[in-house]
Amino acid sequence: MRETAIRDSLRPLFQPLTICGKTMKNRIVSTAHAPGYAENGLPGERYQAYHEEKAKGGVALTMFGGSSIVSGDVTSIYGQIDVSCDAVIEPFRRLAERVHRHDTLLMCQISHMGRRTVWDAGDWIVPIAPSDERDPSHHSVPRAMEEEDIARVIAAYAAAARRCAEGGLDGCELMVTSHLPGQFLSPAANRRQDAWGGPLKNRMRFLIEVLRAVRAEVPGDFIVSMRMSFDESSEAGPDATECLAVVQAARSEDLVDMVNVIGPGGATNASIAAVIPGMAYPLAPWLDQVRAFRRGIGVPVLHATRINDVTTAVHAIESGAADLVGMTRAHIADPYLVAKVMAGEEARIRPCVGAAYCIDRVYAGKDAVCLHNPAAGREVKMPHVIAASSGPLRKIVVVGGGPAGLEAARVARLRGHQVVLFEASDRLGGQVVLAHKAAWRKDLIGVTDWLSAEVELLGVELRFNRLADAGDVLAEKPDIVIDATGGVPRAADIPGGEFVLSGWDALTSPPETGRSVLVYDEMGAHQGVALADFLSRRGVCVEVASPDRLIGRELGASSYPVYLGNLARTGVTLSPNLRLSCVEREGNQLRATLRHEYSEILEKRVVDAVIAERGTSPNDSLFRELKPLSRNKGVTDLEALLWAKPQPELLALPGDFLMYRVGDAVASRDIHAAIYDALRLMKDV
Repeated sequence: MRETAIRDSLRPLFQPLTICGKTMKNRIVSTAHAPGYAENGLPGERYQAYHEEKAKGGVALTMFGGSSIVSGDVTSIYGQIDVSCDAVIEPFRRLAERVHRHDTLLMCQISHMGRRTVWDAGDWIVPIAPSDERDPSHHSVPRAMEEEDIARVIAAYAAAARRCAEGGLDGCELMVTSHLPGQFLSPAANRRQDAWGGPLKNRMRFLIEVLRAVRAEVPGDFIVSMRMSFDESSEAGPDATECLAVVQAARSEDLVDMVNVIGPGGATNASIAAVIPGMAYPLAPWLDQVRAFRRGIGVPVLHATRINDVTTAVHAIESGAADLVGMTRAHIADPYLVAKVMAGEEARIRPCVGAAYCIDRVYAGKDAVCLHNPAAGREVKMPHVIAASSGPLRKIVVVGGGPAGLEAARVARLRGHQVVLFEASDRLGGQVVLAHKAAWRKDLIGVTDWLSAEVELLGVELRFNRLADAGDVLAEKPDIVIDATGGVPRAADIPGGEFVLSGWDALTSPPETGRSVLVYDEMGAHQGVALADFLSRRGVCVEVASPDRLIGRELGASSYPVYLGNLARTGVTLSPNLRLSCVEREGNQLRATLRHEYSEILEKRVVDAVIAERGTSPNDSLFRELKPLSRNKGVTDLEALLWAKPQPELLALPGDFLMYRVGDAVASRDIHAAIYDALRLMKDV
């Protein structure tokens, strides 16, 4: 991207900052996280490519290795890096070389998770902690540490820091809050009566000893940071005064060079949703508290909590809340965020919408991917920057303007092809237009707003209010047809199913205030509980029933606390283990019969409306019409898809048209799957 003059209002973000003799070229940081990409505990090619892409994009500092393990008595439950042995040094050197060539600094977070892990995975090692208090989030009961354990773990931290330095990194960060140092600090986790527990001076002793040991093992120009909360009193941890005193004690001995200040706590499921908030929270919700904290410590402060855009980032700097801003999820959505600002293309930054798709997958033991940037974490196979085609230019017809169709059109146009997109309605967005109406999920529309702006900017021909049939498509004389017609709600296949509404119906024409509704949810994802949240806020009396043993079983750690809190406040009844088996008329109402999934006991509900969330079925009428006419019979080659190679038919000379399906036109899934379908198909056209 070309470099141009940065507009004056953004200049505070582009002032350099020097710490320990190392200069950060701007104030934008990607903070440490564990994306689940480690290979046998080491940062391999996928991990390295992921961080190098951010460095290419212009970030000043990229931290990696969230919760990296310093000792073998921690079970890796999030696919963390293992910094407990020297095998990590050489991969660190390769990563450092790749990142440094782009004038970007590199740091690793090191940690001992203490009780914040499990005992029944990996090597089946009993977790250790200051006391044998059960972990509120991971539910393990740890073994209380002996003096020998304490000495061993302090030495392990120092050795891990040494490996970071020998690996060519610019610094390391100690994770404090909710991890072992924070467990020593917290009266809720530390019940000791010896020199490591009781008054704050004793409770902070472990952290101070760790910092002393780390500082003794690393060069003087090696940055040592620690990540901790400004106040953990909401979960019976150290309050704001104690948290400040801890940092001041570390600073008084020059043990830390900067502090990464996070939100309130993080030890419980509820506080995780506040510390790593999604779209239910406002932007940068903790700036006032961080600003007050920063005034008392005298070292540079990094802060990262839902700072999704450069305007919010500038405010964090100018308001005195932080010296550095963490834009981690923003860089997952668009690693070229900085480069686009510098090129005067701020409007083209793919926005983080706060869906928390990335972090929720990590907490479910999966790898982190972005809701609407399928190249994030797949840099080895998927491009962030789409290159123009070197082959013949083609006429491509896309049918459907939802996420899959928009991404197909965007990528095809960037490849240089002529693209026509048919959309049945008067606006682009597909199912996202409906989904963003549901309660606090309104920011989802940012996904398709960005895609819509891109296809318009790139010159895609848009045909609105056209429910395209085979004749419309064939009249365009296409070389390639992309069926992105999406899906339609799966009907309730039960007696009386004709009386059951879909979630689409309810979002379009919600029941009136005071009416009673049974929401039957077979999917366990956002749709059912978001609908219940939406309706209950409108004064509708709602019960959610599901055949699953948990309501919203697919929801992630940053989402379900928000939903469950909202549903409790509005009086929604949650009824797991119940399958809808029949709906009948009863006067002006409906009688729903529910069967207990494990006992065959029947229950009845009399309500004004029954709404079923059962996903979608492919809207395949166009596909069935065009399939026999297409050269490839509508077949997507599986091997090519798996290996991220061009579809074999794409390599042939133009002739009869090819046809492919993407998104919910294939099967009921989610936004990420739809966009990923389109990218990996179209990147080679």
